[in-house]
Amino acid sequence: MATTTLARVADRSVFFAELEGQLHHGNAALALALTDLDNFAAINETRGRDVGDAVLMAWDRVLRVNIPRGGSMARLGGDEFAVVLPGASAENAVVLLEELRRHLAGMAVEGVAGAVSASVGVAANPPHGTTAQELYRAAGEALMRAKRDGRDRVAMYVEEKMVLKSNYYSKANLERLAKLSSATDRTEASLLREALDDLLDKHKDAL
Repeated sequence: MATTTLARVADRSVFFAELEGQLHHGNAALALALTDLDNFAAINETRGRDVGDAVLMAWDRVLRVNIPRGGSMARLGGDEFAVVLPGASAENAVVLLEELRRHLAGMAVEGVAGAVSASVGVAANPPHGTTAQELYRAAGEALMRAKRDGRDRVAMYVEEKMVLKSNYYSKANLERLAKLSSATDRTEASLLREALDDLLDKHKDAL
């Protein structure tokens, strides 16, 4: 049965308190994903709030029925949803949210011409934060990067020390990396990790 009512906006203080409890003082593995619907304001303005609500309900249902047992979701406001996955790594969460993002993009929502898409940011303990606020901030930064990189994608938090610097890499190589990320639906960080793994394997006799 399809979702017929829009999820209520969660009390943020309660959400953060529950998330903090699930982290067990930073000792429990947990992944947090924050999601926004792409161009949602434009859908509301051009198609009306009824269509906007239908889009929200479609994403609500995709999340609700596909989150693994033990996980949870909450609508934090507007089109911002959070997914909490106890025991999951950041990589596990990226795989799951990528699957759900693709599922949404393949759905037809009445009143919307074309696909509906979502952007997602993921962070986890370990290694991105040990408190609810740290994870929320890290997932939020990853979400903003997903939007900057073109929307309709999942991005994992990248620590500042891992962020590419133009004085280390040429502009041409940075542009090529961004195009590869877009073409493969993988984050730049995951591509760099693969390259590093290949490099270390190539020179394993020297290690």
